[in-house]
Amino acid sequence: MFSWLGTDDRRKKEPEVFQTVSDGLKKLYKTKLLPLEETYKFHEFHSPALEDADFDNKPMVLLVGQYSTGKTSFIRYLLEQDFPGMRIGPEPTTDSFIAVMHGDTEGVIPGNALVVDPKKPFRKLNAFGNAFLNRFVCAQLPNPVLESISVIDTPGILSGEKQRISRGYDFAAVLEWFAERVDRIILLFDAHKLDISDEFSEVIKALKNHEDKIRVVLNKADQIETQQLMRVYGALMWSLGKIVNTPEVIRVYIGSFWSHPLLIPDNRKLFEAEEQDLFKDIQSLPRNAALRKLNDLIKRARLAKVHAYIISSLKKEMPSVFGRENKKKELIASLGDIYKCIEREHQISPGDFPNLKKMQDQLQAQDLNKFQPLKPKLLEAVDDMLANDIASLMVLVRQEETRKPNPVVKGGAFDGTVDGPFGHGYGEGAGEGIDEAEWVVARDKPVYDEIFYTLSPVNGKVTGANAKKEMVKSKLPNTVLGKIWKLADINKDGMLDDEEFALANHLIKVKLEGHELPSELPAHLVPPSKRKIVE
Repeated sequence: MFSWLGTDDRRKKEPEVFQTVSDGLKKLYKTKLLPLEETYKFHEFHSPALEDADFDNKPMVLLVGQYSTGKTSFIRYLLEQDFPGMRIGPEPTTDSFIAVMHGDTEGVIPGNALVVDPKKPFRKLNAFGNAFLNRFVCAQLPNPVLESISVIDTPGILSGEKQRISRGYDFAAVLEWFAERVDRIILLFDAHKLDISDEFSEVIKALKNHEDKIRVVLNKADQIETQQLMRVYGALMWSLGKIVNTPEVIRVYIGSFWSHPLLIPDNRKLFEAEEQDLFKDIQSLPRNAALRKLNDLIKRARLAKVHAYIISSLKKEMPSVFGRENKKKELIASLGDIYKCIEREHQISPGDFPNLKKMQDQLQAQDLNKFQPLKPKLLEAVDDMLANDIASLMVLVRQEETRKPNPVVKGGAFDGTVDGPFGHGYGEGAGEGIDEAEWVVARDKPVYDEIFYTLSPVNGKVTGANAKKEMVKSKLPNTVLGKIWKLADINKDGMLDDEEFALANHLIKVKLEGHELPSELPAHLVPPSKRKIVE
């Protein structure tokens, strides 16, 4: 009789079907999460509402650091060209937030014009007022790096009262707004000025809940000796450990990110390896952008749910007529106990709750009687989104990744070391001798031949068992020696002739020197007599 009721109920449970991840995120946010945020004044307490541009924009990298740590120089190094509004110097030069983005022509868009552009993800920054907008610009220029990512340059963090008083806007709150929306936060430190001021410490604490996005760069490391560098690195890790409350160690990249000669070149190889690691991390951002936006939406939904429970609990306890002010003071003072009650009743992790002191301060200015009671349907919509719709979007993310060519950041400094003799590790390890006419293994072959003839070769070849006795003397694990055997046994007959044995020993030497083995044998390592077999 009422079978249509069951059908309708089943229809609700089915996850929605989306064409693209970006469209899916927009629709889920507007239809399921936004109503909950608006009902419980989430935007007044935490973060402004998201707009379409927040879901469509390119990955963004936020640079944060004290003055003269090389933030602007770092951007100049990546782009390999100047950008409009750029100023570099030892004094606090960058006094504005500069969004460095791609554009067909070079130019600067001032902050007030920027926050009314619906195509840019900055419209909600108008809440910080003219004092901030006068210090916010967008530098546009045609650059291949900026086709994949955008970079946000920030003013150097000052010491003392200047940070709080002179700016005229809430600097930490602006950084927190950006932190929610960017894909990577890079904290820059100067190897010479390692002290973390109180203001910088407050800024780092404002980035709480975004530790997964944070990377640390110890810049200008070429200006100190190896022994000092070791001490500076240790001191930095100790200082960060006191501020960033995570059990895991934050990844620190050491280097000198500008195009000038290294002052002390002793650690050149270390700097090159660290730079490559950092570049790989930045280059992966376009590939992981959809996943990051999905992750941020889940974080936001969890916070919005907790916020709804807090607001509705306060509303429930408020008297309808008399004693409102006294009850409000009492509820704000006992907010910590309300947190614990919600935590127990709804099985919510303590880490999902907003900062207690900040929440108490914000509640002082609110009329608790105007808060809304708990509306289960709004919470059910968000729960349904997290349980069903997000799962279908995750599948779509994987499908989009397989359909699209691998998107990586290209151009600028990212192309400088890709090919040619200045590529990372070129001519080292398994790449040694790549440009030489002579077979590189031939240099040490007389030594390897002496060992080869002590292993009782039969018809010019040693068996696997005899070769193993010699190869295990290297103390390398069997998995590594097995890979070396596969690379060296070119004609796959289970035996090694003198050239193959010499090649195996050469690869053992490569591994013992700390280099990685190639997945396939490079052409220059193939013995001259075997090159026709490989072809």
